[in-house]
Amino acid sequence: MPTTRAAVYDGNPTLDIRDVTLRDPGAGEVLVRIGASGVCGSDRHVLDGDWEMPQPTIMGHEGAGVVEAVGEGVRSLEPGDHVIMTWFYPCGVCTSCREGRTWVCTGSGSEACLLPDGSTPMSLEGTTAYPYLAVGSMSERVVVAEQAAIKVPEELPFDVAALIGCSIATGVGAVVNDARLQAGRSALVIGAGGVGISIIMGLALAGASPIIVADVTDASLELAREFGATHTVKSDASLPERVREIVPEGVDVAFEAIGRPDTIAIMPATLKRGGSAVVVGLPPQDRPVPIDALALAEEGKSLLGSNYGSTVPARDFPMLARLYLDGRLPIDRLITNRVSLDEVNDAFDLMRSGARGRTVIMF
Repeated sequence: MPTTRAAVYDGNPTLDIRDVTLRDPGAGEVLVRIGASGVCGSDRHVLDGDWEMPQPTIMGHEGAGVVEAVGEGVRSLEPGDHVIMTWFYPCGVCTSCREGRTWVCTGSGSEACLLPDGSTPMSLEGTTAYPYLAVGSMSERVVVAEQAAIKVPEELPFDVAALIGCSIATGVGAVVNDARLQAGRSALVIGAGGVGISIIMGLALAGASPIIVADVTDASLELAREFGATHTVKSDASLPERVREIVPEGVDVAFEAIGRPDTIAIMPATLKRGGSAVVVGLPPQDRPVPIDALALAEEGKSLLGSNYGSTVPARDFPMLARLYLDGRLPIDRLITNRVSLDEVNDAFDLMRSGARGRTVIMF
């Protein structure tokens, strides 16, 4: 069987670039040559030991490329199609999928890093290897489920397409699908990383005002202003007071895009009565968040969990692609670094340093 160069995680936070065996696509599967893979905070959570994954893991879940071959029974794709991968493929048959709520599918094998038949397409020196979230996009080629590869226009650049597959869909979806924010409503975004900037893009698209952004670094706050933040503040324990200096009653909607228990805990205090707090960032496993439930109930506030921005990939990826191509969603400006696969560890070090924007691996 052929091999593919890939970034392999085996418990060591430093990834190894190794040759991984990749089988041909089976029934309902497609082979994709990767054009670009994002370097996302969810990957870093694995490398830093916050989340447990089966090992060895082929990292990457935010990818785009070109279909090279299709397995038996594939009808929606053919060789030559440009696609974005979704890291949470729907099973299509569970109650949630039948209701059109694919983001809470109960039959997907993605989180176990398995294809629908319970297998993985990769192996390493005779040992089963697990593509992260059933994608493993930090690899020259991948085999994924048909429903995990969404066709998009060929003119969409691979680096932009890769980000649509996770951070953009998550951030814009949190605004449009979860908060259902109306024009003129006030908003707070905590964290101006890749997902945070995506939320800001969604807020600007929806007509939110004011858009307050909190972060710990000046560089990230500067980038937030470039994408539509009307006010920026440093993120610390005094954040609720800082927000109320701008909007005395508190904001209509607050979004947390980091996944820190301490910042999630203070979100309700930034809200006006009847406001909503949307948890978008994913915290480490087994890290509970203390919430004043009495104050939440008495003031009629809502606390919402946002999984993948309640995205339906088959519907939303082409829509987001079109918004970019029409000049309404400046995704390309979010990309501040483009690197090769061999520079993947430098990319994660850059993320840990708090550098602004997003890094994309180009193949």
